[in-house]
Amino acid sequence: MEELQPLYVSLASEVDDPQVTVISSQCMNCHEMGTTRLLMTRIPHLKEVILTSFECEHCGERNTGCQMGRWQEKGVRYQLQVRDERDLSRQVVKSGEATVCIPEVELEIPPNKEKGEVTTVEGILRRTMEGLNQDQSARRLEDPDTALRIENFIDEIERLLTPGQHFTIIIDDPTGNSFLENPKAPKEDPQLKRTVYKRTKEQNEILGIADEEEEDVEESTEINRTPEGEEEESELSLTEETTSEAKDDPENLKDDPENIKDEVLVFSTLCDRCSRPASTNMKVTKIPHFKEVIIMATSCEGCGNRSNEVKSGGGVEKLGRRITLKVKESYDLARDVLKSETCELSIPELDLVVGGGLIGGKFTTLEGLLKDIKEDLESNPFLTGDSSSKENQDVVENLVYDLHDVIKGKRGVTFIMDDPAGNNYVQNLYAPDDDPQLTIEEYERTYEQNEELGLNDMKTENYEEEAAVIAPPQAS
Repeated sequence: MEELQPLYVSLASEVDDPQVTVISSQCMNCHEMGTTRLLMTRIPHLKEVILTSFECEHCGERNTGCQMGRWQEKGVRYQLQVRDERDLSRQVVKSGEATVCIPEVELEIPPNKEKGEVTTVEGILRRTMEGLNQDQSARRLEDPDTALRIENFIDEIERLLTPGQHFTIIIDDPTGNSFLENPKAPKEDPQLKRTVYKRTKEQNEILGIADEEEEDVEESTEINRTPEGEEEESELSLTEETTSEAKDDPENLKDDPENIKDEVLVFSTLCDRCSRPASTNMKVTKIPHFKEVIIMATSCEGCGNRSNEVKSGGGVEKLGRRITLKVKESYDLARDVLKSETCELSIPELDLVVGGGLIGGKFTTLEGLLKDIKEDLESNPFLTGDSSSKENQDVVENLVYDLHDVIKGKRGVTFIMDDPAGNNYVQNLYAPDDDPQLTIEEYERTYEQNEELGLNDMKTENYEEEAAVIAPPQAS
């Protein structure tokens, strides 16, 4: 049986055939037929992308493009305070659906106006100036006033490129596929703020993403009518009755929803690597002295890819939780660890800070978590690739070496897990007594943390009373 190759081939993969698709397309410059090459590939930490390259042998026109192969579960927003020339050289991956803003000059580049590209902060500004200056010669003859205003605006943008100019650049991408480089990685960058957010209903509609949950609700609450005009109960009501009868019947106790914790649920999904149909197993399990979590494991028969993910089964806690563990002996590395998607990891001795969304939610051991961080650093092209500076490469190499010593038990460190959602966990070896190496602190979340979790606009109590106050009075 012929082995199936993934649709998206990893960069620098060992596959001999890069699977480049060549098609004929019309040149927009001379209107003759040129050649377009398509490569569907995977960039680490950026998911799947489609690289395009066009060349016209008649007039010599050439251009390249970058399109995202799929959208992420959440949107992303980057805000960078530009202070010097090095900030202008930061690498940027901008999808076509991203909005770029510079408040100081009132510049806003709306989505879908430019193709996705891999560039720098300076490259974005220069491309913007080129676009504004494109039709200036004709505009000076037809509308001199507008041409003058555009020239003044171009001068304002060009001044941002001079040394010593301070400004803010914001990249807001609802698809979650954009990226702005942190040259101080894996340390925190005080000039760069990254926010992950849940897309609004309007953003989903613009992206053409169907809201499956709403569709399910509409289908389940649909009312059928008989020819006589009588209303029939929906499928949801019939299902509830069947479930109620099953509870009363001892022979049908296996259908009781309470027993779902003892079952493994299987549902269809798409493989993250090859985008072919795959199956995901989901199981609800209880962590001793903690809470219930949902473990999901995906296996693809097409390319052999396997992955797992952990999500909290209890939602967001009332308080955030910060856990500090003093790693002294090798057995500390065998402690069970739960890391949610919102949990930030740090090791002060190594100046290491890992953001919440970098390696996702995991239920593993401390050793396994450190190995994931180490592999993530080694495979990140923006830290160790050809585009990375020699200084950054040296920093990452030293950090990887230090992590190797920690994983081998040769070095003691302080391991800190800070989760504003309160869904982090480190095994207490002395449970139910206190662990002298483990400190757990609960704290009130800040307004910014609640905003990132989407809690500021969420009201779960007395919402009916508030709605009655807002609603206008009915005319008698």
